[in-house]
Amino acid sequence: MGGRAVMPYLLPLLPYAAMVAHVCFDVGVSALSKAAMSKGMSHFVFVVYSNALATLLFFPSSFIYLRLRRKMPPITFSLLCNFFLLSFFGVTLLQNCLYTGLNYSSPTLAASINQLGPAFTFLLAVIFRLESLDLRSSRSQIKILGTLVLISGALIVVLYKGPPLGVTTTHSSYKEPTPLIALKTTDKWLIGAIFFVVANLSASMFTIFQAVILKEYPSQMIMISFYLLFGALQSAVVSLIAERNLNAWKLRPGIELTAIIYAAACAMVSYSAVAWTIQKKGPLFVAIFQPLGIAIAAFLSCIFLGETLHVGSIVGAVVIVAGFYGVMWAQSREEKQIELNNAHQRQQVSSSEETPLLGSHRDV
Repeated sequence: MGGRAVMPYLLPLLPYAAMVAHVCFDVGVSALSKAAMSKGMSHFVFVVYSNALATLLFFPSSFIYLRLRRKMPPITFSLLCNFFLLSFFGVTLLQNCLYTGLNYSSPTLAASINQLGPAFTFLLAVIFRLESLDLRSSRSQIKILGTLVLISGALIVVLYKGPPLGVTTTHSSYKEPTPLIALKTTDKWLIGAIFFVVANLSASMFTIFQAVILKEYPSQMIMISFYLLFGALQSAVVSLIAERNLNAWKLRPGIELTAIIYAAACAMVSYSAVAWTIQKKGPLFVAIFQPLGIAIAAFLSCIFLGETLHVGSIVGAVVIVAGFYGVMWAQSREEKQIELNNAHQRQQVSSSEETPLLGSHRDV
C-alpha cells in the first residue's frame, strides 16, 4: 500500500530523472571517447563501432518485444525515409561533428557549447509550431531573454578562456605560454567550437524531428531501432571515405573497447529516455537540461583527463545557469497555465452536460 501511495508523487518526477541520467551518460561518453581518441583511436571508427553495437543489441530485442505484445505498427516507405533523415541529423552529422570537435578541444568546451541547444531548439520549435510564442506574454519574454543569456554564456566560454584557476603568476613552476603556442591552442579551441555549434544545431533538428515523427508514429522502439541502423550504415560510408588507414579499424582492448561498449549502452538508454520524454513533455523540455552537462563535464575532465579549469569557463557557466533557470521557470509557468485551462474546459463541458438533464427533469 505504501508503494502505491508514493507512486503518484514520483511519476511526475520521472521526466526530470530521465533527463538528468541522459545528460550524465552523454558527458560520460564524451569523456571516455576523448580518452580513447587521445590514445590514437579514430573518431570516425568510434562512431561506426558504437552505433553498430547499439543496433545489434537494440534492433532485434525491440522487434521481438513488439511482436510478442502484438503492437507492431505498419511501416511505410515514407516513414523509412523519415527515419533515414532522422539518422542523418542525430547520428551521422551530430556524432561526427561532436567527436571531431573533441579531437580539437575538450569535453568541457563541448558541454559549454551544448548550452546553445535550448536556443536552437526553442527557435525551431516555434518555427515548427511545437511551442507557442506570444511576445506580449511575460513568460514568452522571459523565454526569449533566457535564451539570449544562454547564448551569451556559451560565447563567453568560447571567446574568453581566461587564466587557469589555482595557478598564480608568482608560482615558480608556472610559465606564460609563448605567443605561437597560445595561437595554436586558440585556433584548436575555435575549430572545436565551430564543430560543436554544428553538432548542437543538428541535435536540435534531431530533437524537433523526433517530436514531429512521434506525433504521427508513436512507437518509440521502432523509431530508435531504425535510426540506429541507418545511422550505423551512414557513418560506415562516411568513415570509409574519411578514414583510409586500415589499421585504424583494428580494435584494441582497454580504453578504446571500453569507450565503445559504454557508448553503445548509453545510446540505447539515452535515446529511449529522450524519445519518451519528448512524448511526455515536448522537445524544449529535453533541451533545457543540457546546461547541467557543463558542471559534470568539468568535474570529469579534471579527474580523468587532468584538465585545468579557467575563469572564462566559470563565468560562462554562471551566465548559462542564469539563462537556464529563466527558461525553466517560464516553461513551468506555461505548463501550469495549460493545466488550469484544460481543467477549466473540462469543468465547462461537465456543467454543460448536466444542465439539459436538470431541465428535462423539471419538465417531467
